[in-house]
Amino acid sequence: QVQLVESGGGLVQVGGSLRLSCAASGSIFSINTMGWYRQAPGKQRELVAAITSGGRTNYADSVKGRFTISRDSAKNTVDLQMNSLKPEDTAVYSCNADVDTGTGWALERGNYWGQGTQVTVSS
Repeated sequence: QVQLVESGGGLVQVGGSLRLSCAASGSIFSINTMGWYRQAPGKQRELVAAITSGGRTNYADSVKGRFTISRDSAKNTVDLQMNSLKPEDTAVYSCNADVDTGTGWALERGNYWGQGTQVTVSS
């Protein structure tokens, strides 16, 4: 099994910054794409940013230029640096990862979620 544990959420004022971290643990052979999603009250969950194992990144238009995703493949972690935060960034942020588990000749790919962390931006 694989566990994703997030940290770093909280309350911040408009224009402030927060850094979210997510650590994956368990029977991991390799991790492919890792990403951050968010869900605000009454809205659908949306992709915020993702990063492939090769370092290619993808961002939602609403966060481009303000958020930066990064990962440490050796530590199985992914971070989201959030700057110039706006009230509309308020949401529960969840880490997601495509993970291969098992041994080299019997790999299984699964998609895993963290428990989520609240980010609240006050005006």
